[in-house]
Amino acid sequence: MFRLSQFIKEIKTPTPVGPRRDPPGPVVIWNLIRRCNLKCKHCYSISGDVDFPGELSTREVFSVMDDLKAFRVPVLILSGGEPLLRPDIFEISARAKRMGFYTGLSSNGALIDERNIGEIAKIGYNYVGISLDGIGATHDAFRGKEGCFEDSLRGVRLCKENGIKVGLRFTMTMDNHAQLQDLLDLADAEGVDKFYLSHLVYAGRGNKNRMDDAAWEITRNTMTMLFERALGYIDRDEEKEFVTGNNDADGVFLYFWVRKHFPEAAEHIRGKLAQWGGNASGVNVANIDNLGNVHPDTFWWHYNLGNVKERPFSEIWPDTSDPIMAGLKQRPRTIGGRCGKCRHFDICGGNTRVRALQLTGDPWAEDPACYLSDDEIGLAESAERLTVKPFRGARHEARHVIRA
Repeated sequence: MFRLSQFIKEIKTPTPVGPRRDPPGPVVIWNLIRRCNLKCKHCYSISGDVDFPGELSTREVFSVMDDLKAFRVPVLILSGGEPLLRPDIFEISARAKRMGFYTGLSSNGALIDERNIGEIAKIGYNYVGISLDGIGATHDAFRGKEGCFEDSLRGVRLCKENGIKVGLRFTMTMDNHAQLQDLLDLADAEGVDKFYLSHLVYAGRGNKNRMDDAAWEITRNTMTMLFERALGYIDRDEEKEFVTGNNDADGVFLYFWVRKHFPEAAEHIRGKLAQWGGNASGVNVANIDNLGNVHPDTFWWHYNLGNVKERPFSEIWPDTSDPIMAGLKQRPRTIGGRCGKCRHFDICGGNTRVRALQLTGDPWAEDPACYLSDDEIGLAESAERLTVKPFRGARHEARHVIRA
């Protein structure tokens, strides 16, 4: 996750640049249930409105929580599917809070209503994230259900009315990028605390719909608009948090923007970005799915590191006998293609490995969603690079084009 607002604050109020320090344990995004009331175009877990057998029992969840706490995991993000469909979600959430975890609820928002908002408020979640992928019919089309936008917006409003920190999550594609400005205005009008822009990752249904990924120029324009918007809040001394995810080139692009508009702060910002270090899959971000399988992050559901029913998370996570985990934990990572030649690799860390894997079968190939030019990353000559090709089932395919 790229904490955009945090870095832009450094322009006006710089803090010392220090060595990179990892948290004591990874943030764990935990898909407690796969069942979902919606059917989203970009769902990495390919959830549906059916029961999935083999999910962890309440007792098993509690046992895993004890291990996570002993392993010094600081954050639990309770997700799905739709976590509110799990009957024991509030029991699990209350226990997580008692144990001292930073506890987030990741919901589509459509099931937050007057019947359960009291219980949600009582838990005291540190944060509730609700997905909105456009306005009105655009969101409904993404989520596969008519009227879903109004249901999710109701959930946002109920959270705000009950004093809960709430944020919007937006996955940008060619189908909805034009509505981002309107969605940001909506977030303002509703007093939303946080806005999270997710770049599309080619996993689950997101892989089948990867041709909808936003074009590079659109991504650049979008990021510039977010930089300017975040700066405006900081200048007005208004609290609003902007974050992005799943394209660590955002950090490098911010450096270019700062170098253009605030040249006196550019090298300080670059130092802070290098301290951050980019992609943290398999290091500071972990995923446990509904069956107890552990993955390097939420987009690696096709790749299991182990199962918490059979082996504690605290033993699975540091085990670098697995080649993927060994590669992800290596610093610097060994990445090929233009990523490996990039002069800003220390900021980005090689970006999102799943996209490379889905196009080439090689998790250490270049990320095809990098929107930076060859000149920007320091390549002396134009080179072949990966571009997205339509999904063809289980095969990993790539197409090369010569860049002008």
